[in-house]
Amino acid sequence: MEMPAPDAAILAKKPRLVAALRAVLGPGGVIEDGVELRAYECDGLAAYRCPPLCAVLPRSTAEVAAVMRICHSEGVPVVPRGSGTSLSGGALPTADAVLLGIARMNRVLETDYQNRFIRVEAGRTNLSVTGAVESQGFFYAPDPSSQLACAIAGNIAMNSGGAHCLKYGVTTNNLLGVTMVMADGEVVEIGGAHLDAGGLDLLGLVCGSEGQLGVVTEATLRILATPEGARPVLIGYDSAEVAGACVSDIIKSGILPVAIEYMDRLVIQAAEAHVHADYPDCEALLIIEVEGSEAEIADQLGRIIEIARRHDPVEIRESGSPAESEKIWQGRKTAFGAMGQINDYMCLDGTIPVNRLPEVLKRIGEMGDAVGLQVGNVFHAGDGNMHPLILYDANRPGDLEKTEALGADILRLCVEVGGCLTGEHGVGVEKREIMTAQYGADDLEIQMQVKDVFDPDWVLNPAKVFPLDVSAGRRG
Repeated sequence: MEMPAPDAAILAKKPRLVAALRAVLGPGGVIEDGVELRAYECDGLAAYRCPPLCAVLPRSTAEVAAVMRICHSEGVPVVPRGSGTSLSGGALPTADAVLLGIARMNRVLETDYQNRFIRVEAGRTNLSVTGAVESQGFFYAPDPSSQLACAIAGNIAMNSGGAHCLKYGVTTNNLLGVTMVMADGEVVEIGGAHLDAGGLDLLGLVCGSEGQLGVVTEATLRILATPEGARPVLIGYDSAEVAGACVSDIIKSGILPVAIEYMDRLVIQAAEAHVHADYPDCEALLIIEVEGSEAEIADQLGRIIEIARRHDPVEIRESGSPAESEKIWQGRKTAFGAMGQINDYMCLDGTIPVNRLPEVLKRIGEMGDAVGLQVGNVFHAGDGNMHPLILYDANRPGDLEKTEALGADILRLCVEVGGCLTGEHGVGVEKREIMTAQYGADDLEIQMQVKDVFDPDWVLNPAKVFPLDVSAGRRG
């Protein structure tokens, strides 16, 4: 994976730049020590690392704006960072960039239960948004697996989803407004506390823009009433293809569960060793959750189980208690971490039509076997958002490159069957060079022209999203 060479003229400005940043951020607001900067040299895609020129940790929108004005005047790139959980390298610094972390900006600014919204600083973690409103019977719906750590800013940047997005949608469906700092330090408000349908959908443009258009510092989020009840069921199968066919039939039937999650044997074993969730012994496991009243839950589960039995499951088991349900979800939510304890891996994020699941799962297995790499699968099956985990040895020469090549082929397969390169992890640097598999030259040019409007000097989150050869010469 290639990154652009640092600008020597910018590197020479470091002493002056750091002094100016310290003047507005105060003690502890600027990090330039090489050892301390190692904490910011990568995000969740740890295969790629590059320490930034320096890191800044503002505490308010005003301080973010001041940082952006200084960097704009000096012509210095800025890489926004939430919690650093991105799995696509979305917050990977360049050596001549200021890394702007907003994790200290985590306050709840306003809560309105009558109008069902909460306004927070964008460094607040995903799960703590629900934590702020659950005592009043509300929750925030998007729930990425990293929700304990990931920041709302990153969720907005990548348009993150999660297990329950099948029913409740992804971040864009639950986002009402943002405060955003532009490349030159101007502060703008987009959207607000209520539906805003007039004019162009600028909020939709910002959500999923991966820090290319501005730095989101505050967000107004939709909160929902906590359902009366919820219950997952575990359904095990002896093959990935059969499990995929079951998912396709459930979706085709018109039933809308809250979540349909998939785990293969490799991931099941890792999760079991990690949290002892008591998963069935099977090749492919579906976790399907429904919610509502007891009568609604019984009706939906009955119909789902009827469909599942047509595919000869190894085991069907409903959760018997809230504690058991929590353990079931703990296993799924910690699956990525559990896999990371046994192997280096690269997590992909392609999305495909649900009816192509059986075929694609089979082909992914064949593609991995052909190059001698094991692939685990854990993903949001209900909407076809796949997360193949390619296992490799980072210490073995050539393994990373082989993994990158297999990952690119799997993502091309997703596009080939009618899907797309990313469902919720974003493009970052991981998928940057294969954007041409989904977009033609004219498509990419139009997208880059949009960035030109928001960021004329191309200093926001450099070397992400757009292939380097396509965007060459754009900066400055």
